[in-house]
Amino acid sequence: MKTAGRTLLDTNILVYSFFEGDKAKRTTARALVRAALDKHDAIISFQVVQEFLNVATRKPQCRMSQAEAQMYLANVLAPLCEVFPDATLYSNALSIADETGWSFYDSVVVSSALAGGCDTVLTEDLQDGRTIRGIVIRNPF
Repeated sequence: MKTAGRTLLDTNILVYSFFEGDKAKRTTARALVRAALDKHDAIISFQVVQEFLNVATRKPQCRMSQAEAQMYLANVLAPLCEVFPDATLYSNALSIADETGWSFYDSVVVSSALAGGCDTVLTEDLQDGRTIRGIVIRNPF
């Protein structure tokens, strides 16, 4: 069941919260993550956790140490993560990919929003303003 005003944050929101290259995006991303933690109106999925930790521990633009990654996992990622994989999530992702022509992984993002009861996905990677199965894609940047 969808919850009005509930949002799924895509990986790029979390990555930009650490990215040194664009101050405006970093400021926006940090505000979105802080609001998600404070207001409990936004969530992330298992996929976002995996992708973020991969980028954050490997990319020089926002590299975290092992200890920093562990702390971020405990204080931000784990509290926000509410969507975990199951057969229904993957089945929906496959049909969304077929419907939209998007990659399987982009379709998992939308499928995760459905599973999490969201009405919005915040991402810069998909088509801003497009609605898929009642989920509105928004680019916050």
